[in-house]
Amino acid sequence: MMMQTQVTLSRERDTVDYRANLQSNLEELERMSRMVSDMLFLAKADNSLVAPNREMIDLREEVAKLFDFYEALASARHIHLAQSGMATVFADRLMIQRALSNMLSNAIRFTPEGMTVEVTIGENADQAMIAIANPGPEIPAEHLPRIFERFYRIDAARREGSTENVGLGLAIAKSIVEMHGGTISAESVKWRTCFMVTLPRRQVA
Repeated sequence: MMMQTQVTLSRERDTVDYRANLQSNLEELERMSRMVSDMLFLAKADNSLVAPNREMIDLREEVAKLFDFYEALASARHIHLAQSGMATVFADRLMIQRALSNMLSNAIRFTPEGMTVEVTIGENADQAMIAIANPGPEIPAEHLPRIFERFYRIDAARREGSTENVGLGLAIAKSIVEMHGGTISAESVKWRTCFMVTLPRRQVA
């Protein structure tokens, strides 16, 4: 970004060139801001400085809100969003939204055009379960144990596809889920990848 700015300032340019450079810099600054914010959240979580503000939330409603948010992105690529089931949990609404959003955006990013991302919700007496599944290239088995690590990136052609993805989204999802006493895992077989989350339905000690 510094080099680009230096080149722009090296000679007089018209307003269009300056505007284009500023727009490019703005996009990069926004990306860096998101990355710093994500790193700060993880650092606070590591040191138990983040306390969930728990309330009863309807997971079906939260997923529906995320579908509304991602509808334009999905429609542009003719990707369908489908959900089924219901469950309630005692959790921090904004944190759960963030975790689910990270997984859903990941699923949309790697779903081929014209196919469907499926979110399935369920519950039993103790736990709520959420599965986010998408068709697409299989994640090799050797990568699955590490995909929730910070900055871990699988082969760019298969899973990353965007320079905006620096490998923090799934790490944040894992941190939030575990902060709530839940678990998160993934499986990837036969052109289908599924992220699975369990959350206690009631507050854990």
